[in-house]
Amino acid sequence: MNFSKWIGAGLGWSFGGPIGAIIGMVLGSIVDSLSGNGTPLLGDWQSDQKRRPTYRSEPQARPQTQPGDFEVSLLILASVVIKADGHQDQRELDYVRQQFVGMYGQDRANQAFKLFKGINQQHIPVREVCLQIQRMMDHPSRLQLLHFLFGIAKADGMVTDSEVKQIFTISGYLGISSRDYESIKAMFYNSSDNAYKILEITKDATNDEIKAAYRKMAKKYHPDRVIHLGEEHQKGAVDKFRQVQEAYEKLQKERRF
Repeated sequence: MNFSKWIGAGLGWSFGGPIGAIIGMVLGSIVDSLSGNGTPLLGDWQSDQKRRPTYRSEPQARPQTQPGDFEVSLLILASVVIKADGHQDQRELDYVRQQFVGMYGQDRANQAFKLFKGINQQHIPVREVCLQIQRMMDHPSRLQLLHFLFGIAKADGMVTDSEVKQIFTISGYLGISSRDYESIKAMFYNSSDNAYKILEITKDATNDEIKAAYRKMAKKYHPDRVIHLGEEHQKGAVDKFRQVQEAYEKLQKERRF
């Protein structure tokens, strides 16, 4: 598989701005090992980008997020979270690889992980990257990103305070509300009020309010909301949707309604 064709064909808005700068640096650093002299691969990628609309920093209508834009955003933010506690745990790196193998298959996952290792060596301007994503990516896709980041943090068996702080910061920059953040965070913790947090309600909610909250959250997290990202990203969406269902069923059982 031609690496530059793989990445070039999948990118839309993310080839510009700070994300595009990161990808350009990564391609520049690994191109020699892929092509021998660097010119063909980098040239293919650059020529492909000339046919695309340029990134603009001012607010604009969000285009539908393409799989390549989502994947690159995911890799960059995954790198930020993995390094949040000052070291990279092999279990977290393995989690990223396993997720990509499960989503894309072995060959494409290998290409993605090459890119990830290059990204991991770069300085990531977190705020600037997140603001680009916030401007250009639809809300359901941003929620999917957040879910994946908590999965990475939990991959080594625990979520450290530094990881939680970093994900919270990313969430804010992405324009995700505190209620949405707490809902997704609760999917990765065990506590007596997790079901309520997942449904974005409090323990004093009435049965009717619980039912209404379930309908609202089931709609928000329905896998069809991110169907434009491709089948490979449906598993994570299904996981979120399943946890909403389980939270509702738990409260149904506890309250017997």
